[in-house]
Amino acid sequence: MQWTGFERVRTALAHKEPDRIPFDLGGTMVTGINVRALRNLRKYLGLSERVRVRDKITQMAETDDEIADRLKVDVRNVSPQSPSNPGLARDLGLQGDHYELIDEFGMRWRMPAEGGLYYDLCYSPLADARTVSDVEKYPWPDPQDPARYVGLKEQADRVVFEQRRAYVLGRMNSGMWETAMWMRGYEQFFCDMLLNQKLVHAIMNKLLEIKMAYWEKALATVGDNVLVVSTADDLGTQKGLLVSLELYKKLIWPYHKKLFQFIKKKAQSRVYIFFHNDGAIWPTLGLLIEAGVDILNPWQVNCAGMGDTRKFKRQYGRDLTIWGGSCDSQYVLPFGTPGQVRDETRRRIEDLAPSGGFIFAPIHVIQGDVPPENIMAWWETLQEYGTY
Repeated sequence: MQWTGFERVRTALAHKEPDRIPFDLGGTMVTGINVRALRNLRKYLGLSERVRVRDKITQMAETDDEIADRLKVDVRNVSPQSPSNPGLARDLGLQGDHYELIDEFGMRWRMPAEGGLYYDLCYSPLADARTVSDVEKYPWPDPQDPARYVGLKEQADRVVFEQRRAYVLGRMNSGMWETAMWMRGYEQFFCDMLLNQKLVHAIMNKLLEIKMAYWEKALATVGDNVLVVSTADDLGTQKGLLVSLELYKKLIWPYHKKLFQFIKKKAQSRVYIFFHNDGAIWPTLGLLIEAGVDILNPWQVNCAGMGDTRKFKRQYGRDLTIWGGSCDSQYVLPFGTPGQVRDETRRRIEDLAPSGGFIFAPIHVIQGDVPPENIMAWWETLQEYGTY
C-alpha cells in the first residue's frame, strides 16, 4: 500500500506498525518549536529565516508547509480562530522592560523585552474571589462565538484530503486544572483544595462547561475526519505529583473523565484523546486510562520514575500511545553533542516503537537555545532507525 501520513498515524494509534514511525513537529501547542530555534534551523537548512509566531505566550512558531514537507511531518494542527468579541483580551505591548498581554480569561502575562523566550503569568484575576457567586459573576469568554469556527472545516479537509496527513484538533484554551490554578494563583488554589472545596468545584465546573461547549461545536464543524483531539493538564513536577493522588482523584479527575467521555460521545467517528501531562506522572496512568485517555504526551524521560521507557512499554504499551518521549529535552537535546542526541534518540525509539503506539515528537516545545545541529541529529536518527 501507499502509506500516507493519515494512514501512518491511524495505524500507530491502533497499536500496529506502519511503514515507519509517524513524525509530528507543530501538530499541537506542546509539540512545536520556538521561533528562535526554527529561525536558526531554517538558516542551517539553507532556507529563508522567515518565521511566523503561532502562539504569542509560548513564542511557538508556525511549522509551515515548507518545513513540514522538508522534514516529512505526518501531523498538522487545526485550531480555532480568535473570537469576534475579544472580551477581556488586550495586547498591552511594551510596558517598561517587559511585553505584556491579557488573555481572554483575564489573566495577565509578560515577557522580558531583552532576551525573553516566552511569557510568564503575572496576574490571576480570581485571586480575591471568596464565594461561588464571585465565580459565576465573572465575565467568562464565550466558547461558541461563531468566529472561532470560521474556516475550521476547510483547514481540516485540506490537511486530510489534499496533504494526506493527519491533524490534531486543537483546544480553545489550556487544561481545566491549570487554567483554574492560573486564574486563582497556585498557592491559593492549593489551599482551596483543602479549605474551600466549594470554590474549587465552582471554578472547575465553569471550565468544564466552557470546554464541553467548545468541543461540541468544534467536533460538529470538522465532521468525521478527525483522529486526535488535544486536551491537557500538567499533573506532575520534576520529582512527583502536584498534589496527592487521592486529592487529584477526588477533586480533579472526575472533571477529566466527564470531559473525555463527552468528547468521545460527540465525535462523529473514532477519536483518540491526546492528553498533555508533564512531569513525574507514573502514578496517574491507571486513572488516566480509566478516564479515557488514549495518548499520553509527553513521556518526560528525565523526571523521577520516568526514565525506563522499556518498562512503560511493557506495562502500558497496549493501552497508551506515547506522543513525544523521543529525546531528553532538558539536558541532552539543548546541551548534548549531536552524538549524544543520536544515542539517546535511538534508545527511545528501540524502547517505544515496537508494535506501534508511538508518535515521534519533541518532549514539549523545542526551546530557543537548542542548536540546529542537535535538532537535525534527532531527526536524522528517526530517518535511520524509525522504519519498521
